[in-house]
Amino acid sequence: MSHQESATAARVDERLRDSGYDVTTGIGGTGVVGVLRNGDGPRVLLRADMDALPVEEDTGLDYASTVTTTDAQGDTVPVMHACGHDVHVTALLGAAALMAAARDQRKGTLVALFQPAEEVGDGARRMVEDSGFGDAVGAVDVALAQHVMPVPTGIVGTRPGAILSAADSMRVTVHGRGAHGSMPQSAVDPVVLAAMIVVRLQTVVSREIAPTEPAVLTIGSVRAGTKSNVIDDHAVLELNVRTYDERTRTAVLDAVRRIVTAECQASDTPKPPEFELFDRFPATTNDAVTTEKVAAAFADHFGDQHVDAPLESASEDFSDLPRALGVPYTYWIFGGVDPQKYQAAKDAGRVAQDIPVNHSPSFAPVVQPTLDTGVQALVVAALAYLGIDG
Repeated sequence: MSHQESATAARVDERLRDSGYDVTTGIGGTGVVGVLRNGDGPRVLLRADMDALPVEEDTGLDYASTVTTTDAQGDTVPVMHACGHDVHVTALLGAAALMAAARDQRKGTLVALFQPAEEVGDGARRMVEDSGFGDAVGAVDVALAQHVMPVPTGIVGTRPGAILSAADSMRVTVHGRGAHGSMPQSAVDPVVLAAMIVVRLQTVVSREIAPTEPAVLTIGSVRAGTKSNVIDDHAVLELNVRTYDERTRTAVLDAVRRIVTAECQASDTPKPPEFELFDRFPATTNDAVTTEKVAAAFADHFGDQHVDAPLESASEDFSDLPRALGVPYTYWIFGGVDPQKYQAAKDAGRVAQDIPVNHSPSFAPVVQPTLDTGVQALVVAALAYLGIDG
């Protein structure tokens, strides 16, 4: 799981060294960086994320994960690559091996970066904050990354501009005054207060954000009280915000604070509310020029299997890497679902019901041609910059 990827990092280290890369390990904890130099020329960074999730696998595959580990709370939990990061690691190792085998056919430097802890949103940030990051990676001209998705295998999708949302989770604690359930006049009821906040927050996106600006605000958890006849002295709400640009992101988060504060004042709470932001992911916004160059290479290689990717509401921390390096980037998707299975679900109008998505215990990208597609996409994108001699 996140920040525990030591065994994976060791296998990556071994494979990269076998392919002739100069390898640095332990960047940001368990991050691995392999560098393959071949004369003067562009420097291209390819990135894969490594971490798994605390999910019990239910794919029925003969290689299904049976691993368990201890989480940060000390509990024993199952572990599964329910987001496809095992595909990402394997594809980048394959691409790295192919680029090394053909190093005499191109000029420049390839940087293969294997990042920990994408799922918790701080793996990239911990890598760039590591004092050894700069020496390990060096200067690069462009950063490239990809993600397997629940669409037909063989498809590769690119999109200029926004492709993944920013994500912000917020924990809000509101304070009331506890009392016996039979004496509500002596209380400031945090349950009623939390309920009013939940209702009012539904108006942020619908009434404060323009319909042309995508945004999602979800209250995923409300906790208060322990007994039916006891009015507790506080309530805790946890919410999640998804946006695609900083202006909308700021507007939504500011509105949450304003509404919560106002409702607390309306209830005459004894203390002001407390706000804690956590699990924050930056928006992934592809550079237009970089995306156009990679898309042209994909169109030439994949033909009509190269498509326009949709705007996704998922989130990633990949962009923290190119942002720290000061370079443009593009991030694309590729498919992992058997095309016949997907088409059957589509014809029946049951894609949402029959096609497992990322983070599902049943998410299982078909091995081929998913891996070939992932490897080829990375190689083709890298060669769009490194070029081929002769």
